[in-house]
Amino acid sequence: MMGNVVSLDSIFGLGELPPPGAAMATPVAASGCSSSSCGSSDGPADMDPAVWEKVKNHPCYSEEAHHYFARMHVAVAPACNIQCNYCNRKYDCSNESRPGVVSEKLTPDQAIRKILAVAQEIPQLSVIGIAGPGDSLAAAGRNTFATFEMLQRKAPDLKLCLSTNGLALPEHVDTIAQYNIDHVTITINMVDPEVGAGIYPWIFHKHKRWTGLDAAKILHEQQMLGLEMLTSRGILVKVNSVMIPGINDEHLLEVNKAVKSRGAFLHNIMPLISDPAHGTWFGLNGQRGPTAQELKVVQDACEGGAKLMRHCRQCRADAVGLLGEDRGEEFTADKIAAMEIADYDDEARRSYREHVEAERAGRHASKAAAQADVQDAVGAAVDPILIAVATKGGERINEHFGHAKEFQIYEVGLNGAKFVGHRRVDQYCEGGSGDADTLDGVLSAINDCTAVFVAKIGGCPSKSLADAGIEPVDRFAFDYIEESALAYFKDYAERLGQGAVCSRAGQDAVIRTGALTARRA
Repeated sequence: MMGNVVSLDSIFGLGELPPPGAAMATPVAASGCSSSSCGSSDGPADMDPAVWEKVKNHPCYSEEAHHYFARMHVAVAPACNIQCNYCNRKYDCSNESRPGVVSEKLTPDQAIRKILAVAQEIPQLSVIGIAGPGDSLAAAGRNTFATFEMLQRKAPDLKLCLSTNGLALPEHVDTIAQYNIDHVTITINMVDPEVGAGIYPWIFHKHKRWTGLDAAKILHEQQMLGLEMLTSRGILVKVNSVMIPGINDEHLLEVNKAVKSRGAFLHNIMPLISDPAHGTWFGLNGQRGPTAQELKVVQDACEGGAKLMRHCRQCRADAVGLLGEDRGEEFTADKIAAMEIADYDDEARRSYREHVEAERAGRHASKAAAQADVQDAVGAAVDPILIAVATKGGERINEHFGHAKEFQIYEVGLNGAKFVGHRRVDQYCEGGSGDADTLDGVLSAINDCTAVFVAKIGGCPSKSLADAGIEPVDRFAFDYIEESALAYFKDYAERLGQGAVCSRAGQDAVIRTGALTARRA
């Protein structure tokens, strides 16, 4: 089991995970947050200790945790009680990813066997979620709660999490609390039924089909009531909102205010996935998704309201692994049937969590020190910049440019370095050589960035990046992202003052939506 941990050089840089009891590199007590007011990047100094215990190892509720911990979605809830104009659950492609999509639907018994199989292979696993492929609470939530009831007995160390559209939520809040489900995600795209009527063609509520404004009004009332009931019981709620240009983009600020006033812990504003090939109403009727800059403008406008999550990957309903990867193909029904599943043992996960805890303690202090250094050295006239980072995880710059299938985007300035999003790309280097068309796609995805941090990069892509005004940087290879970004910003500010570099303000980039499905090498 521990062999699975030791192999994670992507998380702990070049070295192996030290044996239990060994000292980590100069760990010190945590002081301060992770240099950002962005909610999901808050640290233990920013919230009640009981809340921190709930979120610190949850990759969706903590941006820091998503570098270290894995989630697993089990597809036991196929029924849905609403229709969204951005959803078509019949589509499935092994190379694509979006909510509502699965390759295999499971019974609760099948789900438990799959969870136990994954748990013995992936010690980073910390959360089991049910997110469809329909709604987790449709059909009275029977499969959802049957799965969680068995899971509580068989794997009590794993956190339980569910996602819902909120229509049936109020009638199930007591059951959610009974099963100690600490985390619930509600998709709330509007608080004005006039806006909602353009998103939801129909709902099915109290044995009746509702359409138009009536449907949106009922859905809104149920969502707000369910949110209030959950937060009054101390259950953490993340609100997902799909940004749909021309329909609810300007309205999302009101959504943010409304969910904050009702106690939501996080607000996740996601770009619309709108590909005609998916067969959705929006996709077939030309409704576009937002650009990177449009999405960031709306997210930035919501800062100061409900705290924001910006590291969402819009995962499949059967996703497995770290955010930014999906190892589901390793755990298909036929492969699990052939596996020998041992008695449940959480020793490997406990050991892994202890090492991560020690690692984080030193991280919080080093981030704060790097930020203080920048504030002392850089004048207030220097605007923040965006940096793209090739990483496999562990908060380190540890991926080759040519092997990257996504870049994590950090905004760096006087207030620190904070994660603000990610950009999917096609892998530039396949079979030892690069592809020019793929490189153009990478450039368009990170066109708003001043620099790209990589563990290694070849001469050809390095020149193309430089010609596009994006500086390739490999001098921080295998170092921590935020400290490296702050050191770069300090140097950038000095060069900017000397006229050696120019600002890239005003650039925009292309968002390719969905989460990765291929396992990282």
